[in-house]
Amino acid sequence: MAIADIAPQSVQRAPGRGLAIERRFTRAGVHPYDEIEWELRDSVIPGEGGNVFEQKGVEVPKFWSQTATNVVASKYFRGKLGSPQRETSVKQIVDRVVDTIARHGAAEGYFASESDRDAFSDELKYILVNQLASFNSPVWFNIGVPGVSRQASACFILNVEDDMHSILDWFKNEGVIFKGGSGSGVNVSKIRSQKEHLSGGGYASGPVSFMRGADSVAGSIKSGGTTRRAAKMVVLNADHPDVHEFIWCKAKEEKKAWALGEMGYDMSLNGEAWHSIQFQNANNSVRVSDEFMRKAVAGEPWELTARVDGAVLETLNARQLLHEIAEATWQCGDPGMQFDSACNDWHTRANTDRNYATNPCSEFVSLDNTACNLASLNLMRFVDAAGDFETARFASAVRTLITAQEILVGYADYPTDTISVNARENRELGLGYANLGALLMYRGVPYDSDAGRAYAASVTALMTGEA
Repeated sequence: MAIADIAPQSVQRAPGRGLAIERRFTRAGVHPYDEIEWELRDSVIPGEGGNVFEQKGVEVPKFWSQTATNVVASKYFRGKLGSPQRETSVKQIVDRVVDTIARHGAAEGYFASESDRDAFSDELKYILVNQLASFNSPVWFNIGVPGVSRQASACFILNVEDDMHSILDWFKNEGVIFKGGSGSGVNVSKIRSQKEHLSGGGYASGPVSFMRGADSVAGSIKSGGTTRRAAKMVVLNADHPDVHEFIWCKAKEEKKAWALGEMGYDMSLNGEAWHSIQFQNANNSVRVSDEFMRKAVAGEPWELTARVDGAVLETLNARQLLHEIAEATWQCGDPGMQFDSACNDWHTRANTDRNYATNPCSEFVSLDNTACNLASLNLMRFVDAAGDFETARFASAVRTLITAQEILVGYADYPTDTISVNARENRELGLGYANLGALLMYRGVPYDSDAGRAYAASVTALMTGEA
């Protein structure tokens, strides 16, 4: 059966206010937990010198893998380990999140009736506990947990101006974001370069200098109060006078780590050598325009301009600058590149402002001071026994998830008033999918092929159309 063979039903709206929720996966009066078999098992994660995590008697669906058990128990169960407040069952965390969303949705008039609220709750619990989909980590970290900020978005884009108060706010706001288990990106190109004068005399520190402070803040905070590290993106435009220093800052620091390793310092991921150097807590990306790329191809001059008055401070060869980016990336993996012209050509809010940066993973490309909560559908859970993709079930899951994400926008807390206003006005929702490669492999379709791309486009069109 092809993807287009089933025309999914659209969301039904009640004659009055609110949504009428159609049951696709559940039956009224039958709890979705009662439809599956559960078991108790131990969650143990071994490490060098002993176990890094252990919780016994964890209740999970019997079909869940041990890896899934370990991830949920170690990352998402709330409460102090070993205390009566510690969560011990997948039922508890799913109830905590879904019941909170359903209650707020009902209070805000999202559902036409109590029975529609109950149908939504049952459908969402079925989807989550059967691994058809999952929310981003901050939802599991924070939603329904007493005394915790209700941060629900994984992705933030911040703004920083050429002003000390703004720079210090950048440090503070990122710290709050990391504490809630989320990540952020920021373009630091407005900060004047170290080649430019300060109004009171002397020279500016430059953005790379302030990046050191932000990097230290990120390294000091474990996201969500767990062992998860902070996620961070720093962007600098290719015409900034400090672009050379930005390109090479991480590569130069990592040479220090290798030197320390030769002296006998621990070079493991969490070893002393890496902890003693800087710029290890962010992805760095140089943002280039189509004009820069054309000049790089032609080997033409490229101008670096002052932030305050736009004066040309240096002229260099664009091709050589591109070569430096490639060389530094070959040495240490950074910087990446962001293509400013393409980002803004495809920008969905171009009538509001330009796009200047992304979140750390770069799937959220939007305005400064915005947030996006994510959810991901597991495509392999929508394949039937005959190997066909079940479009009606997929479309129903999309409708349920996007409704939950929409409710979370209004329920969530945000690190600043500006982000709170923008999040509620823009209502940016990041619904996507996982396991595309496995689905194509299962169907015998090459990943890098026209057929594979067409199949992916069909799935994506169905998802975005339903959402």
